[in-house]
Amino acid sequence: MAADSSPVRNRLINWLQDRPDDHLLRGLFAIMVTATMAVIALDYVDMLNGAGREARTSPGLTTETATPSAEPLPSRRSDERGPGILRTADNALGAPVTFELAGDGRLIATGTIVPGAADAFAAEIDKRGGYVKTVVLHSPGGSVQDALKIGRMIRDRNYNTEVMNGRYCASSCPLIFAGGVERIAGRKASIGVHQVSALTSPGSATMADGMRSAQRVSAEVQRYLRDMGVDSQVWVHAMETPANELFYFKPDELLALKLATPGAS
Repeated sequence: MAADSSPVRNRLINWLQDRPDDHLLRGLFAIMVTATMAVIALDYVDMLNGAGREARTSPGLTTETATPSAEPLPSRRSDERGPGILRTADNALGAPVTFELAGDGRLIATGTIVPGAADAFAAEIDKRGGYVKTVVLHSPGGSVQDALKIGRMIRDRNYNTEVMNGRYCASSCPLIFAGGVERIAGRKASIGVHQVSALTSPGSATMADGMRSAQRVSAEVQRYLRDMGVDSQVWVHAMETPANELFYFKPDELLALKLATPGAS
């Protein structure tokens, strides 16, 4: 193979070196070789980066609407803190969500929507679903993915949802509320939304991964609200509101945006 290729290589070298009248052609050829090598190098770097991304797992990537707090967040609107909002912290809100079956088929859901909460809810309704008519919410939110799953299970089971007077349903909690066939909001209930954020554990995912996840989940939320018959303006208010505040819906806004059902508020 070497003997066959040597004459070709020698002719190429002679062409490059011994024909001073072909400077332009030689220049173009050199540019083409350089560009080809650059493309190959970039492809190789992309391949390595892609392999690195595939090798990284992301168990610590959790898309939330904020880090939930037992202390209710202030209102996005300067003239209020939210309708009937709690003035003090409720320790039950900071704990992982629990489910308690009360009278009249009311399943009381209290606490933070932690990752895995949808599985816990599924297990609960597998045991007691025949008795449940309404899921009553009191939660600062948490995992958006779990909230979406719970909301769809609620709709599939034809359950109603409720946020009672003086109770708090914030962050991703209104997504669960949206799953109810009838959505009952007390006039002094505090129901509010804000932006999605992606929380990552060190070494588990990059900031860019988190942003992509947040964008993907935001699109998923909009589809979910459409499927639930809720006005997408609900999520516009969420995206316009910083994670350290909440956009609290007034009773007439809940009805206008179809987040609450007529006659239920």
